Amino acid sequence: MPHHKTAPRLAAPVAVLALVLTACGGGDEADAKSPASPEVSVSPSRAVSGGDLATGESATGKVAEGPGEVTYDVVAQKVEVGTEAEAAKAVADAADTEGRVPAVAHIRYTHRSGPALTEGSAVHHGTAVFADGQRGGVLIGAPDDAPGCEDPYDVRSWKQGDSHVFCETYLIPADATSVEVHWEEKDGEPYVWKYSRK
Repeated sequence: MPHHKTAPRLAAPVAVLALVLTACGGGDEADAKSPASPEVSVSPSRAVSGGDLATGESATGKVAEGPGEVTYDVVAQKVEVGTEAEAAKAVADAADTEGRVPAVAHIRYTHRSGPALTEGSAVHHGTAVFADGQRGGVLIGAPDDAPGCEDPYDVRSWKQGDSHVFCETYLIPADATSVEVHWEEKDGEPYVWKYSRK
């Protein structure tokens, strides 16, 4: 499945200034920032169909991979929001980002069952960032290996129990009051983690 990138192209790497985002539905922010571990049996709960999820709550879904269907646990750990100045520096034409800021979603994916992968995964293709209910624009060329993130195209070997954190960078309105991370299986309903900006 292709990963659609529709926003302006990067001219320089994005430097993201983290702002505090509080997830709706409660939960401990520290839990969302803790390092990923192959042992995820301590996950608070797992949603079994699309819908709204609380902080730390994981979704479980299937993805058709090269060697066969793989079941993943997916959890949005946090979102870091940058500034308008950073957005302007990240593209060739600053006018393309007027009134918008970069939002970087950190999502942990854990291989729960299915064949081991040796050619990477398509699991991150189902991820998007929304602001105030509207889909943001993908920031083309944003570094996939920002601090705390792995480049999904560098992860080749992936077996049951392994977890990886991939990041998605989108441009959202600077005055947005809420940010959502969406992830969905092919032809499925999206799982949604909601954050409010305070």
